[in-house]
Amino acid sequence: MTQPARVLGPVPSPASARAVMERLAAQLGRAVQGKPEEVRRVVTCVVAGGHLLLEDMPGVGKTTLAEALARACALSFARIQFTADLLPADILGAQVFHAQTATFSFRPGPLFRQLVLADELNRAPPRTQSALLEGMAQGQVSLDGQTHPLPSPFTVVATQNPVDFSGTYPLPDSQLDRFLVRLSLGHPAPDVEARLLTTRGAASPLPSVEAVTGPEELASLRDFVQDVKLDAAVADYVVRLARATREHGDLERGASTRAVLALGSAARAQALWEGRDFVTPGDVRAMLVPCWAHRVLLRSAVQGVSARDEAAHLVEEIARKVAAPR
Repeated sequence: MTQPARVLGPVPSPASARAVMERLAAQLGRAVQGKPEEVRRVVTCVVAGGHLLLEDMPGVGKTTLAEALARACALSFARIQFTADLLPADILGAQVFHAQTATFSFRPGPLFRQLVLADELNRAPPRTQSALLEGMAQGQVSLDGQTHPLPSPFTVVATQNPVDFSGTYPLPDSQLDRFLVRLSLGHPAPDVEARLLTTRGAASPLPSVEAVTGPEELASLRDFVQDVKLDAAVADYVVRLARATREHGDLERGASTRAVLALGSAARAQALWEGRDFVTPGDVRAMLVPCWAHRVLLRSAVQGVSARDEAAHLVEEIARKVAAPR
């Protein structure tokens, strides 16, 4: 059966795409102050059509950032609090029996929203975590022999506490590989924290966040990102970076082919920040660590924050050694 054509917003240009991204960043900056670079990475990830993993200690604004993103993009939103007793059906939905008609109908779970916050994802066991995989990879859910499409655009923003926190389960590699970007917010600068204390107090910043784009425009922008040019020299550069990770003595496993494609998408979206319709090596370098540091596997036994930092250091080291095209 032929699928109906998707109705998109106006076809963007590099300049109009940049304007939308800047508006989004400005709104997210109202909710999470003092983190302009991190906010830009979030916008880049969403515009590229990827899923986002926010890894940090509790209380630094991860959940607020996700809710602000849904508001700024006018997306339907659901928050799923992951706990040790959460079941896949609590996320995906289930078949419900109606006694009066002796029939079953599908009751969608909270995953059937345009932006889903998987809060503290690594507090649930792997079986429950895996309930997200098909949706993140294919935009659909298969249950009882039936396939149910998820709404479009669809994005998962997951938060996780560092794995050395009590009560956490490490995310499996297959799960990590579905996230286009991993970020850590960290604490704001002392002057920003003091300003928050005197001006905001305990009040939520979310009411100040306004919708500056919508689902159709975001879908159109995501399609436009894939048309940003990535020439053969830049493609060869990305592949050489990937080969360098696979051959590095301190890495058990380097970047996968999925990681190569993910970096290409992220670099295309990064180019739009400069109003360009082509990718430069600088765009690749800008998104390299956020895209790849969580995808490589260390040979060392370090875990938690130390492993995250070491992986980022190794990826940066590789980037310094691999010559970029001129």
